[in-house]
Amino acid sequence: MNYYNEIKDTLIKNEMYKKAKDYSKNKSDLNSYYEVGRLLIEAQGGEERAKYGNKLIKEYSERLTKELGKGYDVTNLKRMRQFYLVIQKGAPLEHQLTWSHYKELLAIKDLCKLKYYIKITEHLKLSKRELHEKIKSKEYERIGYKEELSEPKVNTLIKDPIVIQSKNIPEKVTEYALHNLILENMDEFLKQLGVGFTYAGHEVKLKIGNNKHSIDFLLFNYKFNCFAVIEIKVTSFKAEHIGQIKKYINYVDENIKEPFNDKTVGVIICKEVNGYVLKYCTDDRIFTTTYELIGG
Repeated sequence: MNYYNEIKDTLIKNEMYKKAKDYSKNKSDLNSYYEVGRLLIEAQGGEERAKYGNKLIKEYSERLTKELGKGYDVTNLKRMRQFYLVIQKGAPLEHQLTWSHYKELLAIKDLCKLKYYIKITEHLKLSKRELHEKIKSKEYERIGYKEELSEPKVNTLIKDPIVIQSKNIPEKVTEYALHNLILENMDEFLKQLGVGFTYAGHEVKLKIGNNKHSIDFLLFNYKFNCFAVIEIKVTSFKAEHIGQIKKYINYVDENIKEPFNDKTVGVIICKEVNGYVLKYCTDDRIFTTTYELIGG
């Protein structure tokens, strides 16, 4: 079998297909590069020998570049070979992702981690740049993703810890001070919190019976079509925090959210999470995370 000619024919067909059917070029790219990766592995005598078979790739690269033009340098052919291997090992081949997405992903060695970023990119329609930022911020490690989740949910996207950075961190951090530190850079706070959160208000006034209350922050998550009540605590997580935020969630559901919105969720951001208390909070609308203050 002439592996070089097979690889060349696959790449030529891909270029022709992309010109004729631009709307599905991502699928064509991925299928073609997967096939090229397979052929390269076979040409090099299998996966184990392919690790040391860079001489053949260099030869093919020079010939393809001369005959077909740019885009087939040694680095790209190695990526195609690696692309085939990671798909073979169980990573999803999602045609909604582009080759640029996969090039960003191929540096990830942990298969579960790779699956997470593929799934989140497909589900949230992330650009290559957005994907890069998530990988760079180590989102996978921070949210404690579990592979058995069928799709991302609000709680799987909330990071831990939430990093709050400011040049003006006071010696004694009160809830009022922490509240103001967040307000100083709300855009960064929303990014730190997770995906899809937008600002809806702070110190939102509520009247429940004869009592007046205020929500620290009211957000809306456009990815999950729901409001999010955010409560800030500078102490460890306590049982009474559950009752408080439940009350606010129920108020928002009854008085603020529209019928077409999903149920409101609540996020308690505290200094420490007490796992024993959390164990007995059975309301799946309430999530917890911690904060970390960084000066500068």
